[in-house]
Amino acid sequence: MSSDLRMSGDLPVRLLALDLDGTLVGRDLVIRPRVVRAVRSAIESGVVVTIATGRMYRSSLPYAESLGLVAPIICYQGAYVRDLPKADGSPGEVLLHRTMPGSIAIEAIRWARDRGFDPHVNIDDRLVMQAGETTAEDYERLSGIGAEFVPDLPAAISGPVTKVLAVGTAPLPEAWLPEARSVFENRAQVTVSHPRYLEWNAPGVTKGAAVRWLAERLGIALAQTMAIGDQYNDAEMLAEVGHGVAMGDSPEPVRAAARHVTAPFAEDGAALAIESIVLRREAA
Repeated sequence: MSSDLRMSGDLPVRLLALDLDGTLVGRDLVIRPRVVRAVRSAIESGVVVTIATGRMYRSSLPYAESLGLVAPIICYQGAYVRDLPKADGSPGEVLLHRTMPGSIAIEAIRWARDRGFDPHVNIDDRLVMQAGETTAEDYERLSGIGAEFVPDLPAAISGPVTKVLAVGTAPLPEAWLPEARSVFENRAQVTVSHPRYLEWNAPGVTKGAAVRWLAERLGIALAQTMAIGDQYNDAEMLAEVGHGVAMGDSPEPVRAAARHVTAPFAEDGAALAIESIVLRREAA
């Protein structure tokens, strides 16, 4: 972790944006106890905490509720920002939803298939897959959401799409990322959210843009905002805020975008960063 972690930048931190996979949760899909304690301590100290993830809203919600969050959460790489459900059980309001044309989504699906990926789409907060997709069971387990299976995925797209996600064997997503960005330049935002996932959103959709939008809505300066992430889809967010923190096992371009680098996931890097920057405790 950088030696100036506690004292640099504008303090106190008032807004904290946290990636989920690879930052808060690992392969077991459980938030580690030290991370839970650190997040709850930040909330108790008055910090607004949000999740900023590529996941679906329904997939993210259990984690937000388990941590005691009350702020809107950022999903689909920043394409979708929504309030948590209200105390009376009524659904949270959708505050922001940026979609891409169905025609671009269909092109992305075909491009991905030609390169050995299994694509699926998110429409509103639904997960739609083609029947027989070999990666379906594993992705349903990861997201905790059952898919809607259709016989022909492109034919099932009749309107705007929130996100296209293509599953491939690592390192295919990272290897194909430059070409995908070139082919879809100015038509879609393409990123890697996981060593196996290549994703398409509407142009300009990033976690960084969504955190900036939320900070403005809350009246909090970006200089007093902290974000923690571990993958290419976090890079814009880490560069946007006053305290961008990359996990220690992040790819080099992600670490380069951040102001600080914390310990790897296995060493509770997210908790260490929160304790050091937000709670201003001496780093272990």
